[in-house]
Amino acid sequence: MRLRFTKMQGLGNDFVVIDAVGQRVEMTPALCRRLADRRFGIGCDQLLLVEPPRLPGTDFHYRIFNADGSEVEQCGNGARCFARFVRERGLCTRDEISVGTAAGPIVLCLRPDGQVTVDMGVPRFEPADIPLVARSRAPAYEIGKGCDAIRFGAVSMGNPHAVLRVDHVQDAPVETLGPLIEHDALFPNRVNVGFMQVEDATRIRLRVWERGVGETLACGTGACAAVVIGRLWGELDETVTVALPGGELVINWLGEGETVVMTGPATRVFDGDIEL
Repeated sequence: MRLRFTKMQGLGNDFVVIDAVGQRVEMTPALCRRLADRRFGIGCDQLLLVEPPRLPGTDFHYRIFNADGSEVEQCGNGARCFARFVRERGLCTRDEISVGTAAGPIVLCLRPDGQVTVDMGVPRFEPADIPLVARSRAPAYEIGKGCDAIRFGAVSMGNPHAVLRVDHVQDAPVETLGPLIEHDALFPNRVNVGFMQVEDATRIRLRVWERGVGETLACGTGACAAVVIGRLWGELDETVTVALPGGELVINWLGEGETVVMTGPATRVFDGDIEL
């Protein structure tokens, strides 16, 4: 059996995108790991499946698998690539696309300038919704005790995020502290870890350790989470440019109860097929 795919990237966060509408696909963790392997497969941070709609009023269903084979709820950079993929493949002709995900429906908008805007939904802060082991919601939490305690904000953008404030992202201990927090017992489903440097109220720098992947060049939901936490801490304006290693995103969030809107690029790299 040959499987057709498209390799795409959003700010260097790369994806294998598979049309599961026009071809039969039975994704398993083992197959995902094989396809994501950068030496023996195609290579990617995440694998995206385009499936027929499951929810009323949606055009497609969107499934996301990390490179380790685990299925996750949401991926912002992937959502932008999803939108461009379905348009370029002729699966949809509209500029506004409604997509169902494991975290609920989202709306994708293709812009004339080639950018894609995604309504990422309303952020959730209750510990049970993240999920986070805590007695009650707080603006910040701590891992560890005393001088070794690490302060972080926590939010769900359809997937769990912990956000840490750092002085300089280039010196942040992403590769050591990231996996420790990802697997900490405070997070039953593991967590994505963002290291945020605030330059001013309209611009931050960010590096993200993604659960099941490691550090990536960009993380869309991580950018949304960082802006949300920065706003809750009173440090950021409604519209913020997020500078990631792979490029920049623009995030807008008016405040509690409102949806987070993300705008950024999405690029097709190449099309191919692989023998399974």
